[in-house]
Amino acid sequence: MAIQSTNPMTGLVEKNFDEFISAQTYSAISAVQKSFSTWKLSSMDQRSDCLRNLAALLRERADHFAGLMAAEMGKPLKSGRAEVLKSATVCDFYADNGAAMLEPEPKTVDGMQCYVEYTPMGTVLAVMPWNYPVWQVLRIAVPTLMAGNTVLLKHASNVPQCALALEEVFRDSIFPANVFRTLLIGAAQVEHVLDDDSVVGVCLTGSEAAGRMVAAAAGARLKKSVMELGGSDAFVVLADADLAKAAAIGTESRCSNAGQACIAAKRFIVHSDVYDEFIVKLQECMEAVPLGDPMDEETVMGPMASFQFREDLQAQVDACIKAGGHLVTGGVIPEGEGAFYPPTIISGVPFESKAGREEFFGPVALVFRAESEEQAMEMANDSSFGLGGSVWTGDEEKGLRLARRIEAGLVYVNGRVSSRPPLPFGGVKNSGYGRELSTYGIREFVNVKSVCIG
Repeated sequence: MAIQSTNPMTGLVEKNFDEFISAQTYSAISAVQKSFSTWKLSSMDQRSDCLRNLAALLRERADHFAGLMAAEMGKPLKSGRAEVLKSATVCDFYADNGAAMLEPEPKTVDGMQCYVEYTPMGTVLAVMPWNYPVWQVLRIAVPTLMAGNTVLLKHASNVPQCALALEEVFRDSIFPANVFRTLLIGAAQVEHVLDDDSVVGVCLTGSEAAGRMVAAAAGARLKKSVMELGGSDAFVVLADADLAKAAAIGTESRCSNAGQACIAAKRFIVHSDVYDEFIVKLQECMEAVPLGDPMDEETVMGPMASFQFREDLQAQVDACIKAGGHLVTGGVIPEGEGAFYPPTIISGVPFESKAGREEFFGPVALVFRAESEEQAMEMANDSSFGLGGSVWTGDEEKGLRLARRIEAGLVYVNGRVSSRPPLPFGGVKNSGYGRELSTYGIREFVNVKSVCIG
């Protein structure tokens, strides 16, 4: 079966790649496992040096990666370049801090001198999505490699050029050969990779459905898994909030990457005292977002990643309107080339309706009315997802108090939710489990081993 690179501006297949046959897959797995046998013995200084070198190469190739992302999934050049530069910072972060995070911890137990050690386990399979095709991969791969493990990448099938470019940048770095390899395989082959004893775990970023399947496969084989799945982040606007700032940041969050992000403002829950005023300001901001060719340096928002994704999004919008929602702006597929979808606002969708409780993976904002702060909190938590969220208020102390009540892995007060290397990232409920980044991320795929001297 061919793995295709399709341009979302034209709908044309630009490149075809043959899916790996079994022999190619097992050859790559074997090579990575062989590399693990020496990489696990490398010093922390060596690993840090490798990461710093990788960071330098990423910065040198930022334009190259940005061009690939624009061609394969429609990310504007400016945004793609920023993604690569952010990915370089995760290399710097673990190069500077990884050794301390894995330092053995001495303990005295019943008169014995003991140590808690963090030792590498083997090869980790990364099943990654197309929406942030460099950042998503490296925020998993970098701490995993710093811990002394090796990595196999099964990337989304619509970004094969990005996947191969990632393997190339590792190959051109000072990392030993085969510590990181890309597998050009379909989703059906993931279980076969997990069958190999050298593959000790899997991390997946993707849909809830994909997470359930891969987590079940890992569990059946008693292998560790980390799942970062969908989200429907609450964006809670209280009566004392700076409405202009909230509307501007809410628009930025909802329309970034053409709305194709797990952590993004999706459910706008607005206090009734400022509900009408906020919608007016949000509409002004959303309608001001310029759409354009992702290959243009000035483009802010490009097309969606595929024409099919756009059709799926339109079906969700139509379902919201049918359920009783009011289309404030957008909501209609524009004429012309490119898989563009306009920034869209829908108000008045019944909160309990199926249409209003799904994840929208596109630039669509659902706005709900809350009669009180208490009801706003109840609505924020009344979701099967729990990835991110934010609270907007003029009272930071109150914002912090309410933020602590939101059932999510990452909550901001008066700020746009985003993942950052020093902070643990991940969700609760159907948004997954486990953590990426920070100390928590680097310790996900290690053997936490107690060693005692009797």
